[in-house]
Amino acid sequence: MSTAPAAPTPPPGAARVLAVSPHLDDAAFSAGGLLAGLAAAGADVLVVTVHTGSVARPTGFALACQTDKGLAPDVDYMALRRAEDEAAMAALGVRGHHLPLLEAPHRGYTSAAALFGPVVAGDEDGPRAVEDAVEEVLEERFAGAVDLLLGPQALGDHVDHRHVRAALDALAHRRHLPLARWADTPYVLRPGADAPAGAPRRPWEGELEAKVAACAAYATQLGFQFDGEAAMARALRALPETFDPPLPARP
Repeated sequence: MSTAPAAPTPPPGAARVLAVSPHLDDAAFSAGGLLAGLAAAGADVLVVTVHTGSVARPTGFALACQTDKGLAPDVDYMALRRAEDEAAMAALGVRGHHLPLLEAPHRGYTSAAALFGPVVAGDEDGPRAVEDAVEEVLEERFAGAVDLLLGPQALGDHVDHRHVRAALDALAHRRHLPLARWADTPYVLRPGADAPAGAPRRPWEGELEAKVAACAAYATQLGFQFDGEAAMARALRALPETFDPPLPARP
């Protein structure tokens, strides 16, 4: 399951950047300024979002994850979120690609607390499934190698973020790819959050404007994650993007 390109084809020899986002918003919230800056500088930036698969007739906690946002039970929540992501990627000037793996509420995690707890029975192979799916995209889109691989530090301990971090660690080691991990936003903003590893990078004004515009596309998430669009804009304007290992201040 993939989206149409959201940006013109980069010139031959452009820097190749693969960002791997657990959910449909994580890359933009956490590293949107860097992604916009890299794309503006001519890099070939592809954002692969892992857990985007739709499930017909969800029930229980999975259903509650959409109805608590005011969406009717018969709405295809993930299709709506994929459309939001397409708009966000266009605002950043990057390409997007959606993998059909299922979010944790569809994999046996039956409460909000469970998302941040131990891996449930039957989900132990989650990191390998993510690794295999991302590696397939790496081969198809970049012939197996990139100049920079980006992904989450997994601050907040959401199981989907943990699976993606483990998968990218393994893939980068096996393929000898340069890997940097972003500080997961909005988790890093929450009281008691672990301090991010690495060093902050403050986006240029143009990068920041592109990031805020992109994040505004995630209408289903802004009330839940930030208490609304205005609060999101204030929070992201004040927050540097932090990467481990540290990245240069400018792309």
